[in-house]
Amino acid sequence: MTAEKRDFDKVAASWDQNPMRLKLAGDVAHAISQQAPLTPDMDVLDFGCGTGLLTLHLQPKVRSITGVDSSEGMLAVLRSKVAQGKLPNVRTTYFDLDKGDALPGRYDLVVSSMTLHHIPDVARLLAEFHRVLKPGGRLCLADLDSEGGRFHDDSTGVFHHGFDRAALVRHLEAAGFCDVQAVTAAEVVKPSAGGGMARFTIFLVTGGLQLSPGGTRSVASAFSIRNSATTKRGPPPAGNIFNRAR
Repeated sequence: MTAEKRDFDKVAASWDQNPMRLKLAGDVAHAISQQAPLTPDMDVLDFGCGTGLLTLHLQPKVRSITGVDSSEGMLAVLRSKVAQGKLPNVRTTYFDLDKGDALPGRYDLVVSSMTLHHIPDVARLLAEFHRVLKPGGRLCLADLDSEGGRFHDDSTGVFHHGFDRAALVRHLEAAGFCDVQAVTAAEVVKPSAGGGMARFTIFLVTGGLQLSPGGTRSVASAFSIRNSATTKRGPPPAGNIFNRAR
């Protein structure tokens, strides 16, 4: 783990050249559509949107989608795509949680893919997600299962070497989300530092907000991802529930 933040502006122009990232975005988008079906009346927030790989998968199926990121370089690439594609329902917003920024707007769905491990204070971010979700809205978070520091070639800006998905489920529940579930969304195979190829799994954790205080809870999706593994829950562990990078 390192306290130094990664400068994503430097890699923004070449970010989409990695086929693994393109495939992962498609896999996560599919998983989201299975767990939280998208509708034309939805307003969506994509947190840590980067160059918009996930954003643009979801864009045709919803009323609006706002891409939020702390890298102006990444947002510039997304804005270029939006301009070229003439996509009036896509907006971009600069946001830096570490500077105390507050997320704008209210949303029916908040999504985030492969961003959570770059966030030092996950509990604070979950509180922001809870605040901007509309009653009955859903949160979908995709990230690495615990991987022991083997995934990233450069750990700059990596604050968590993946997450224990069962612990993350409990953390969402503690943050006020209901109907929390975890499934396997994707698998990534890439060269390992020790030689050969290593296999990593990406989870999708979803949770909802109550429709009204004391009223009907949001109904968990009846859909499931084929061959996905639902998280088994156990007693909360002592101490920090996150598998922090060391």
